[in-house]
Amino acid sequence: MGRDGRRRDGGPVCQLRRPGAAARRGAVRVIVARRRGRLPGADGRPVIATCGNFDGVHLGHQAIMRRIRERADASGGLATVITFHPHPMRVLAPDRAPRLMLTEEQKLAELERLGVDAVVILPFDREIAAMPAEEFARRVLAEELGVREIHVGPDFRFGRGRVGDVGLLTRLGTELGFEAHAVPPVIDGGERVSASRIRRELAAGRVEEAARLLGRPFTLVGTIVHGEGRGHKQLLPTANLAPENEFVPERGVYVTRTRWNGQQWHGLTNVGIRPTFGGRRVTIETFLSGFAGDLYGRRVELAFLARLRPEHRFDTPQQLMEQIWRDIDAFEAWCREHGVAVEAPFRGDKPADS
Repeated sequence: MGRDGRRRDGGPVCQLRRPGAAARRGAVRVIVARRRGRLPGADGRPVIATCGNFDGVHLGHQAIMRRIRERADASGGLATVITFHPHPMRVLAPDRAPRLMLTEEQKLAELERLGVDAVVILPFDREIAAMPAEEFARRVLAEELGVREIHVGPDFRFGRGRVGDVGLLTRLGTELGFEAHAVPPVIDGGERVSASRIRRELAAGRVEEAARLLGRPFTLVGTIVHGEGRGHKQLLPTANLAPENEFVPERGVYVTRTRWNGQQWHGLTNVGIRPTFGGRRVTIETFLSGFAGDLYGRRVELAFLARLRPEHRFDTPQQLMEQIWRDIDAFEAWCREHGVAVEAPFRGDKPADS
């Protein structure tokens, strides 16, 4: 860190984001600290914390956030999330590191929505990775952050080799002056709600099940870029998304909702390689309902609501277009079933033999 209080990579070590700041990036109001040490803005208030990666901020994570919010309200403290960047597996076992469902911005926004006051993003480097569990509890939690209470999931692990568990954390807390508590997991269908479970659902294209476990639709953020223009040339206006998220659902055709600048449109999204045209690279191409403007260069949100079918290779473009009309029929049926009013998402006349 330099004398000006900035990280060596030029980024601030602490941000207090307010409305209007970085409005295009979805500014949040939580305190965001990107270094170890006392939490800026705590002003002597007790730090009521949790610790983990929290990718997805799913129903299980939300139960933990409610707990620290309740305890912070009761004690006049700060509901604080301690998390890491990069994901620890990127350092410990890069070949086994998960693709993350949320961008950092999305995660911060979800945590703010749940009432979190502060987020400490610890740099997960070799020093942290090599730190014994006892030292992490003493130096980071007790001395540097001044944690008063910490609430974690029952499978929480910490310290070198992940040897620390809730039992050890509780014993260390008694010695170091903080309380440690396990928050019961959220069980659904006899299985614990977890990020890995949700990734499995998304990898199978089961976006509705993933949404149920997340408590909201799985959503990508990214910029609309120019594609090959096949949609405009042949039938449908298209928006091609360059996602910032690492994780993308299984290839197929989905009902989606696109949001930009306070507006939203439902539509059909194809996630795939466009095998009919010999494609090899996965693209995310959305046919928007009732939209006639220009989104190129705009940063949008794309929420996945339902999967209509897997991706198929067709022998001719005409066969593909006939399938798209069937997809449109399925899309309109879904909209009617879910009370979504949309305009016809196509231009031109429907072929009589489709």
